[in-house]
Amino acid sequence: MAGGRPGLRAALGAGLLARLSLVLYGLYQDAVMRVRYTDVDYRVFTDAARLVTQGRSPYRRATFRYTPLLAWLLTPNVHLGELFGKLLFVAGDLAAAGVAYRALRRRGASPGRACGCCAAAWLLNPLPMAVSSRGNAEALVAVLVLAALHLVEAGSVGRAALCYGLAVHLKIYPLTYALPIALRLQGSGEGAAGAGRDGTAEFTLVGGIWRRVVRVLNRNVLLFGAVVGSVLAALTVLFYHLYGWEFLEHAYLYHLTRRDIRHNFSPYFYMLYLTAESKWSFALGLAAFLPQLLLLLVVSVAFYKDLFFCCFLHTAIFVSFNKVCTSQYFIWYLCLLPIIIPNIKMSWRRGVLLLFLWFAGQGLWLAPAYLLEFKGYNTFVFIWSAGLLFLFINSFILVQIISHYQQETQVARKVKEQ
Repeated sequence: MAGGRPGLRAALGAGLLARLSLVLYGLYQDAVMRVRYTDVDYRVFTDAARLVTQGRSPYRRATFRYTPLLAWLLTPNVHLGELFGKLLFVAGDLAAAGVAYRALRRRGASPGRACGCCAAAWLLNPLPMAVSSRGNAEALVAVLVLAALHLVEAGSVGRAALCYGLAVHLKIYPLTYALPIALRLQGSGEGAAGAGRDGTAEFTLVGGIWRRVVRVLNRNVLLFGAVVGSVLAALTVLFYHLYGWEFLEHAYLYHLTRRDIRHNFSPYFYMLYLTAESKWSFALGLAAFLPQLLLLLVVSVAFYKDLFFCCFLHTAIFVSFNKVCTSQYFIWYLCLLPIIIPNIKMSWRRGVLLLFLWFAGQGLWLAPAYLLEFKGYNTFVFIWSAGLLFLFINSFILVQIISHYQQETQVARKVKEQ
């Protein structure tokens, strides 16, 4: 990213300065205020890292529900100082912006436009700033996801699979990208274009399914799957050998069966709260996946040709309809926003209105949530109602983005012009 890109260097410098300022401010707020700036999970990470340095299992720390790899990465918190992890996450933030810039340039954006998108949607966005400076690890997943999708578009299947495997190991949610990635890769193998032209099977259901399987399972898809599977298998075997069943239970299975009854943005939280002791609680938790599954399948088939846009919609839908939804989850799709901005053709007034609605929806939820958490008032119904309103706002914003998105990517236009 050197040479001829002073605008990007300036944006990275401004983003770094802002994040370091927040890290230092966090030291002050943690020391003098009742509400701590540092995320409670950061203390969990540090305690787990301390256990690792003592040769013990990180899962001896209650509520550590992550891969041991994260605890290993943060062992310098114990040896060097507790700010190391926050600085690592800030570095991940900046690296994510760098990858997004490269992806935008490859898709045909000018240097100035690419820099502006990265600065406005990520580097100078207060939400990513706050999340990384408070000690949340989402930036590490963001940079791996961006790298994986960028490398898929660039044709580097093996390296893309390596990044994707690491991303899925750190967080399960990128696993939902498997179908659109496979569909995107299906056209890059030999014979993909001709697969399925068998006139005999054209009108049979079995023939249609077989053609789709043949088209999807080409060389690139198989290579991608083999590398991802190898990465996940190697890490799983390693950590299972070290920590046994509790690794599988806390790092993977917990997130599949999780039913968090604490207040959050999810439209399901109040239902799960009221049915926590019911025999139907587990079944209701599983049923909550059905709307997600249906919408993700539709989006995969409809938009896989523009991989970044498809995965942006995937993540936004997954987060909005998830059983648990907190502010840090918004980072999962915000990291993809800079790359799709150039293709969203809407007036600035409409864009500002949508942004206002998004922040207003959060504000309407935070007010009763504050009264519940810090004042002890029973505002569960108001929180749930605000969560439903926020779901409606998010759905409306997604519809607006889809309807104003230019379907033909800039990459395709460049190829046609050559």
